[in-house]
Amino acid sequence: MERVVVAERPDWRDTAERMGFTFHHLGGERYWDERACYRFSLDEVEKEIEGPSGELHAMCLDLVDEVVRSESLMERIAIPTAHRDLITRSWAAPAPSLYGRFDFSYGGHGPAKLLEYNADTPTSIFETALFQWQWLEDMIAAGTLPTDADQYNRLHDALVGRMGEILTTGSLLHFASDADHPEDRQTVRYLEDVARQAGLEPQFVAVDRIGVDADGRFVDEDRTIISAIFKLYPWEDMLREPYAAHLATARALFLEPAWKAILSNKAMLPLLWERHRGHPNLLPAAFADDDAGVAAIGPRYARKPFFSREGWDIELVDGEAVERGPDGGYGGEGAIVQALAPLPVFDGFRPVVGSWIVGADPVAMSIREDDVAITRDKARFVPHVIT
Repeated sequence: MERVVVAERPDWRDTAERMGFTFHHLGGERYWDERACYRFSLDEVEKEIEGPSGELHAMCLDLVDEVVRSESLMERIAIPTAHRDLITRSWAAPAPSLYGRFDFSYGGHGPAKLLEYNADTPTSIFETALFQWQWLEDMIAAGTLPTDADQYNRLHDALVGRMGEILTTGSLLHFASDADHPEDRQTVRYLEDVARQAGLEPQFVAVDRIGVDADGRFVDEDRTIISAIFKLYPWEDMLREPYAAHLATARALFLEPAWKAILSNKAMLPLLWERHRGHPNLLPAAFADDDAGVAAIGPRYARKPFFSREGWDIELVDGEAVERGPDGGYGGEGAIVQALAPLPVFDGFRPVVGSWIVGADPVAMSIREDDVAITRDKARFVPHVIT
């Protein structure tokens, strides 16, 4: 693995706008950054990213099967009492999963270390599936990359295939997000197009415009019953909303399913460590209120709230040195402590390797880099190449 400085395409902004990648800048700052790329060997990707991702996902599914059978584990990871049956039923159905993303600390030396599993509502899917692939094709066509250059990236085709497995041709699939958030809305627009390619009928509804009919079914603004819905809204929030009482009567197929509330929760990290202690891709982890477990981790650790996103309320401790992420109001739900695995540094930048799962299969990789130790929401997306 190495970071390689490359010339950006002169027309990349026009290409982005034409493809619907309208959030290539966020808050006036670059989000997409092709002034460099990360280069890997095929062997490295297969052995250090793809293989471990499949193994870790299988371990996660085993963990879900254990947690749904245990009231004490549900309590431990802050699943609301009123909705534990909903989660258990979704697992027993079994309710299908569309996709998720592991985040790894990996720099080309030693095994990749799992930082967290974005198992519910991970974004950066459009830029992973389409725009970095377009970058690769354009760079090969321009002669900047060799003709045999490749990418670990079959995300788009895998999503089309998976949607076709989950629902029958012609089925109505609603998509919900914040209609006024550019990144979320464009992410959902991309997935609507994926649904069309899978032979489905997509219909958007703003997440705050979903209603409930007299039978407790969710409906859109036209009073059409929502029987299947992709929601870009996390389960940890859904289970605590006023409408949560209707989740059990909705009788809808949710993507992602309710059982993903177990895996999108950082409390799963100490549970995984307890069951697979010493696994090369796991970091020692403990619940923050487990004094003995925390002491065993030592003075170099990350403290993470169960539901934190985009680096919010995360704290990195390296002896007396402490770095804190942005204040997001998380922490009341509980926290975990994880052994510190500092991100590698390339040219002053710290990349996080994202490994995408569709269904149960590892299918693609993405990289976001920041210039601080805690990856934030405006971390830049940088393409990768296999040579």
